[in-house]
Amino acid sequence: MQSVRVVTLVAAFLFAAVSSGRAADAASIDDTAKFLAGMMPSADSPLMPLTKDPSWQRHAKFFDSAFAQLEQRQISRIRAWSDTNLAAPRPTMFYMFSGPDFLYANAFYPKATTYVLAALEPPGSVPDLTKLPRGGIGAALYNVEHSMGSILSFSFFITKQMKVDLHAGQISGTLPVLYVFLARSGKTLKSVTPVTIDDQGVVHPVGEGPASAVRGTRIMFAGADGAEKTLYYFSTDLSNSGVRASGFLKFCATLAPGNSLIKSASYLLHSGNFTTTRDFLLANSTTIIQDDSGIPLTYYSAKKWRFFPFGRYAGPISEFPGRYQESYAELFRRAQPIDFGIGYRWRTHESNVLLSVRLPDDGTTSPAATSSTEPPSPPPRPRKPRPPAPVGPQPRNGFFWFGR
Repeated sequence: MQSVRVVTLVAAFLFAAVSSGRAADAASIDDTAKFLAGMMPSADSPLMPLTKDPSWQRHAKFFDSAFAQLEQRQISRIRAWSDTNLAAPRPTMFYMFSGPDFLYANAFYPKATTYVLAALEPPGSVPDLTKLPRGGIGAALYNVEHSMGSILSFSFFITKQMKVDLHAGQISGTLPVLYVFLARSGKTLKSVTPVTIDDQGVVHPVGEGPASAVRGTRIMFAGADGAEKTLYYFSTDLSNSGVRASGFLKFCATLAPGNSLIKSASYLLHSGNFTTTRDFLLANSTTIIQDDSGIPLTYYSAKKWRFFPFGRYAGPISEFPGRYQESYAELFRRAQPIDFGIGYRWRTHESNVLLSVRLPDDGTTSPAATSSTEPPSPPPRPRKPRPPAPVGPQPRNGFFWFGR
């Protein structure tokens, strides 16, 4: 009898040891994000041995340099601009046509507690990096670098390129890029959950909602102060037919009103095929930060919005003919300067930023903006818009090809 008890105890001990070992073998989400971002994971992480791989060390040096330059050139300056011009931002931040661009969402609206990003690109997945085949780490890291090349250099993703990059290799989709941006923004990842939105706008873990629901990812994370925040990324069609057939905007309405960012949006909101998303943003945003690829000035009601222009409006690049706005040009003749670049005209002296602030019902100026700019009302639409000669990034073979 005694021997049976001993055998039972030994078996239980061995099972517990094996189970514990299996749990310890799995890298945490936060360590995985740091590793992909070229940052050291925790000392006891199973990913630590992989940091001795020359491909990871090269990757870490590349990202250290790229993000240091980006921080100095753009991100720190955007944060300073936001601190000066946004006094009382809302907890929710909407970023339509975003791709996995948490970096600029966080730079413009660092005080948001819920971020909602939406684009066509699939969420994808990040596998257990310790189980990739020999040589797989180097290939995976290179793919992450390549998929982020344009946004690190020019502030936006090149859509056609992203469709290829985010489907290549074992690490795919927007999730690995979100991991990198969160880690490099100083965030600690707490949990990552695949989710869906049903046609009523209710979020479910994957497997519990209808199969046809909008798919996405919910990431819980914390900043340096330890306060927990939420990032949603949804892969969804934002055209009229797409959003009317899904519950995505119904879900967004549960978080409204919020602040919105529209950047490098291919001028889709100028089109009659995206009126539902455009109307939602105008009805549910307290502030909208955009470049000229966002909502055309003519759709803002001068009685409901106050405009604060920054930078220089040089018109659209030649990839988007017919999108020149004379009213935008008139508004920006009285703009304040900015010391950073965003959008398709990513050079500082060519970039434009429009901060639109919704007026309270009593017509007084909203505290969301503290800029001293005295914005004019939108002028009447011109009879003959005269676009300037195209400069800046030019397309080649269906892609943007950039030169310094």
